[in-house]
Amino acid sequence: MTKVDILSIGAHAGDAEIASGIALAHEVNCGKKVAMCHLTLGEKGNPKMPIDEYTEQRRLEVQAAADVIGAQCYVLPWCDAELPVSDEVKYAIADVIRDCKPGAIITHHFKSIHKDHVNCNLNVPDAMFYAGLATIKTGKDPHYCPALYFAENWEDKEGYKPDIYLEVTADDIALWKEMASKHALFRGEVVSFPYVEYYEKLARVRGIEKYMPYAVTLELPEGAKTRRLKNLA
Repeated sequence: MTKVDILSIGAHAGDAEIASGIALAHEVNCGKKVAMCHLTLGEKGNPKMPIDEYTEQRRLEVQAAADVIGAQCYVLPWCDAELPVSDEVKYAIADVIRDCKPGAIITHHFKSIHKDHVNCNLNVPDAMFYAGLATIKTGKDPHYCPALYFAENWEDKEGYKPDIYLEVTADDIALWKEMASKHALFRGEVVSFPYVEYYEKLARVRGIEKYMPYAVTLELPEGAKTRRLKNLA
């Protein structure tokens, strides 16, 4: 795989696209390369479809969404609602990191209404550590990723604090909306929550807070210094 600037890691198919998607679209519009890794396909989230059918639909959706922004797409084999915190998961994520060699990673904030989101957050820092250790052999060359960010997600709001305001544009939002439209969930065909409207309006509110037309925010790991950025990589 090609080296990328940003890797977004989501617990479920769609998490990377919706919570960090505007930031990814911004980076792509600035000439950067991005990747998305889905730890599960979120296959149990559609009460209208059998799990096996929705699994295949989601697999197609994540690739179609990735194609819109030219992102590399990884799907790991864990089941929706059953994502563990384990070395098996951490080593699998570490191999993704070694494969695409990102300069920065975006994932879930540490508190959430969904346990898969929490467990994703717990797995990622150790995976980054493992990916950088030459003494851990996985068949891929080690890679140290220096930056970790947590996305602003409506399901992960408890305790979230915006440390970074990333200025984005209407063109970034338009590209993100095209990407999000590849998911039935974000077209309103699965549940009634207006995902696209929520995040589009949130970008306007976050922009107003810092005297910009639009912005998305990210949280830093505890102890990191706050800053305002034009690009994440």
